[in-house]
Amino acid sequence: MRSKNYVTMMDPLQETFGDKMGSILFIPPLLGDIFWFASILASLGATVRVILDVKGFLSIIISACTVILYTLLGGLYSVAYTDVIQLLFMIVSLWICVPFALLNSASENIAYTAVHELYQGPWIGNIQPKYIARWLDDLAFLSLGGIAWQTYFQRVLAASSSKQAMVTSYLSGVLCAIMGIPSILIGAVAASTDWNQTSYGLPTPYERDEANMILPLVLQYLCPTYVSVAGLGAIAAAVMSSADSSLLSASSMFAYNIYKKMLRKTASEREVLWVMRLSMIVLGSVGMGLAFLSNSVYDLWFLSGELVYALLFPQLCCALFIPSTNVYGSATGFFLGFILRLLGGENSLKIPPALHYPGCILIDDTYVQLFPFKTFTMLVSLITIIVTSYLAQVLFMKKILPVHWDVCNVFRKDPSRLSQHELEEEVGLKTT
Repeated sequence: MRSKNYVTMMDPLQETFGDKMGSILFIPPLLGDIFWFASILASLGATVRVILDVKGFLSIIISACTVILYTLLGGLYSVAYTDVIQLLFMIVSLWICVPFALLNSASENIAYTAVHELYQGPWIGNIQPKYIARWLDDLAFLSLGGIAWQTYFQRVLAASSSKQAMVTSYLSGVLCAIMGIPSILIGAVAASTDWNQTSYGLPTPYERDEANMILPLVLQYLCPTYVSVAGLGAIAAAVMSSADSSLLSASSMFAYNIYKKMLRKTASEREVLWVMRLSMIVLGSVGMGLAFLSNSVYDLWFLSGELVYALLFPQLCCALFIPSTNVYGSATGFFLGFILRLLGGENSLKIPPALHYPGCILIDDTYVQLFPFKTFTMLVSLITIIVTSYLAQVLFMKKILPVHWDVCNVFRKDPSRLSQHELEEEVGLKTT
């Protein structure tokens, strides 16, 4: 994509499937960016509420306004430079917190509690055989579903060369794994702590269903105050780093791929820039409002991420590696994948499954899909795009279907493919 000088992730999709289909494919990543922006603001609000005992909505409003302001003023340059500072601050601050949490008198040796039950089961956990397929499904979703996001491609496409883009991608993968270590250690400490020795008391965070708040709880109850503040700074840096990228991602795709390519093709670069700035304000305000929904917005982001994996990832693969695919296959694959994903249900949003895949079981009055239906939906969508595109090509190229049925102008826009009779017919249609 870098070697072809694309501007956004949507460019190859619109180039292969057309602007109208590209505008439909724009919906899942747009929702994903908005919900992601909202969810990380909500996480900051929850952290501030636990550590500083300050109302979370204040931190949400201040953070959102700050991100919108400096992204408006600097665009990708401000996002890139501030991300470097925020990344360094995040790494240093989190690693400072780890030793204090490990050495707290209320915490036991995490190497022992990894395999032995003390205050709760071993923190290293285990996977029951019946859940293996579901874990593999989530692994594929998190690995492959994270590719088709503009937040990633805006860095790749801004690289000075294709080689730099490739090296940056590989390096970021290694750094992501390294930066996951503090989170693992903090979670291990929480599972190895006698919470009755802290002011938090019993029952444990896990028993109170507050496991999703474990980072601020560890910072608050197992670390000194100044360390907790440093940890809060790390979380704030992470929020800022992610929020500005998602905001720039959604606004740039809307301004360039929707406004310029569809709504106003004669728009100047200056006009597109102002549209992007205006969309930043609108999308940022929407995300800030959604942040007050707290846990609900996490569920919405996770669902939109699944839609990106099931619907957009196969479309991007076809646009880049199977250029013979066309808009007929794209539309069929998109809507079939969308229907299959909805029929699979979503427990977090209280949507029961209408389609019970093999291994669907009832746990506490809730149906759980053990079948890897996310990956199955993605593969069905991918195969549908390829097969339908080939079928449409055969039907029109072999003249099984008349050329005027090609409503998307995929095959009749190239006169060299048409016979004299078909050319005359097309000229007649245009005249009419």
